[in-house]
Amino acid sequence: MSAARLAQPPRAVHLPPPEGRGALWHAEKVPRLSEDLAFRGLVQQVSDPELLPLLDKGGVTAYIGFDPTADSLHIGNLLQLCNLRRLQLAGNRPIVLAGGATGMIGDPGGKSEERQLRTREEIEANLVGIRTELERFLDFSEAAGPTRAVLEDNADWLYDYPLVEFLRDVGKHFTVNQMVAKEMVRNRLENPEESISFTEFSYMLLQATDFLRLFDEHDCRLQMGASDQWGNITMGIDLIRRSRNAKAYALTCPLVLKADGTKFGKSESGAVFLSPRRTSPYALYQFFLRTEDEMVGTHLRYFTFLEHEEILALDVESRERPGARAAQRRLAEEVVLLVHGPAELHRAVAASEALYSEDLAALDEETLLMALADAPSSEVARSILDAGWPVVDALVQSGLVASKAQARTTVAQGGAYLNNRRVREPEQQVAAEDLIAGRYLVLRRGRRELHLVRFT
Repeated sequence: MSAARLAQPPRAVHLPPPEGRGALWHAEKVPRLSEDLAFRGLVQQVSDPELLPLLDKGGVTAYIGFDPTADSLHIGNLLQLCNLRRLQLAGNRPIVLAGGATGMIGDPGGKSEERQLRTREEIEANLVGIRTELERFLDFSEAAGPTRAVLEDNADWLYDYPLVEFLRDVGKHFTVNQMVAKEMVRNRLENPEESISFTEFSYMLLQATDFLRLFDEHDCRLQMGASDQWGNITMGIDLIRRSRNAKAYALTCPLVLKADGTKFGKSESGAVFLSPRRTSPYALYQFFLRTEDEMVGTHLRYFTFLEHEEILALDVESRERPGARAAQRRLAEEVVLLVHGPAELHRAVAASEALYSEDLAALDEETLLMALADAPSSEVARSILDAGWPVVDALVQSGLVASKAQARTTVAQGGAYLNNRRVREPEQQVAAEDLIAGRYLVLRRGRRELHLVRFT
């Protein structure tokens, strides 16, 4: 795997690599940050054209907020984490804002109905898991100097903000007309089947308060986010201008969508998370490996730090040899390396390559279970092997075929596999030495129908 070079201007600060990820943080020939953002299509809206040259020079403090609605971030958050990392590597200072308070309310943007309200205890529990994930992407060490990342929690100032003072300090700077005109609110009000509570309506004022607080405490001049956050972010710019007579900036990137325009970040089994407890590195690898041809070039730009030349070469290869799926493999490798590190990437690749090869039996138990996490499974008493267990019976019992006659036909046609080794004879029996890690058996019918048998 070639070393990825990260986007930074000539004067960029070189960050010490996190343990085990030196190649990912290596940088030699790199474009200016503004050029890199433009190449990657990461600039959707910018409040002032002078911002990008400022980012090229370095020294700008910027923040992105993440509401802890679950105990792990998901890949819908991944682009924003990458954007903060690009800024830090370009000599700017990133702030990650955990929404310990705003997470209890929920942003109305991108939703057609009220979000489920969470308790303070739920939010605090979620923050425990999320904090460790945030720290994988940014350098929070003293060695980073003026680019050292900061982690803040808006619960520290919003929980105890007296209501009357909040209305005087923040609410007086905005009109209801201005707030209703925001697209995210207007979309909810214009649909008679939808509504918005005062709780969610107030979210934009809370987010504006966050921007003001970070401006006061850290001289933070820039808030970033996805394009659906534009209305919220500009509220913060207005608040800083009106209450501090100072200038702040907004920069948004496009929403990450699938080829059909639907929301990105879901797999067949649900949301794809950054925590290995919620989504295994193998599942994350497979998710990106299945990226549509129409989107793989975009996702290479969004979620990797590959050089422009390599991405352009992968674009060409994807067009000329789409069946090879080289771009998808490179994308999947880079994302798993970024999120989980080289050891988990190696295991995910090994599991992926072994899943339909005769090397399956060589996998260790943990990697085998990771590769087959989504496959149907069943438990069988080990004593069944003592009496002899024909493969045709195993195929029927697993549900891969409906009858012994169908099982014999499948074997005769070369479509039955035991641990990815073709079954040649209908009379073949499962033996104890066939078990992987002493207790597992993988049955397969055809190319894709798998079943995992656990012996107890």
